[in-house]
Amino acid sequence: MFVSVNKALVAQRFAKAGQSYVEHAVTQKQISKELFEYLKTYCPKNLDSVLEIGCGSGNLTHLFQSYFHTKNLYLNDLYEDVAQHFSDREKIHWLIGDIEQLQLPHSLDAVISSSALQWMIDLPVLLQRIHQSLNQGGYLGFSTFGTENLTEIKQLTGQGLNYCSLSALQQQLEQNGFEILFIHELQKHLYFDHPKSVLHHLKATGVTATAKSHRWTKQSLQQFYLDYQQFHDEQGYPLTYHPIYVVARRKA
Repeated sequence: MFVSVNKALVAQRFAKAGQSYVEHAVTQKQISKELFEYLKTYCPKNLDSVLEIGCGSGNLTHLFQSYFHTKNLYLNDLYEDVAQHFSDREKIHWLIGDIEQLQLPHSLDAVISSSALQWMIDLPVLLQRIHQSLNQGGYLGFSTFGTENLTEIKQLTGQGLNYCSLSALQQQLEQNGFEILFIHELQKHLYFDHPKSVLHHLKATGVTATAKSHRWTKQSLQQFYLDYQQFHDEQGYPLTYHPIYVVARRKA
């Protein structure tokens, strides 16, 4: 069963995981670093007005600000608590709330986002709106997750997001007026000593926000641990992440 995204629940789970996220979201941090390198390669250093969707604890933001020159930085996230990660930052305009419902700033030079767009209910509509908000030739640089993301969890519980394949993403971007400068996918595996640690990791990173209807019982938990054995190899119990990186430019 693929769940529809409950944004209020997503906000709640991520807010709850706010502190533990910084410590446990190893893969997301790594992905932000990799995305930052691609942005450096394809985007000019001076980008006056930039919007970041789903800034979270600032993994991407802080890297971005260390290199790019911006006059106006708009930071979006679902809940206000994220501001605690940016106490030392000037020139930040906050856009708190569901980006699919908010009005986007105009005349942007770039829109960036790391590990957030998989939560969108209607990505093509958002892409259309981003296109309208960008200046001609403006950049869209993001990472999201592909179809194999957290595949072990989906196979065992039936829970998970409807992830987009690379080709579907490419199509959506092109249909909404973007020229793709760079698109790349890969798979990363984290290893754990026990399936229980896998669940702890997911909870600590707020990723369990899809699992509203999934209530663990002692029995179902034992069954999950048992079933997870099938994925075990010499490195331990794997958890798959499937990031997709994109840098695109708004066509006329």
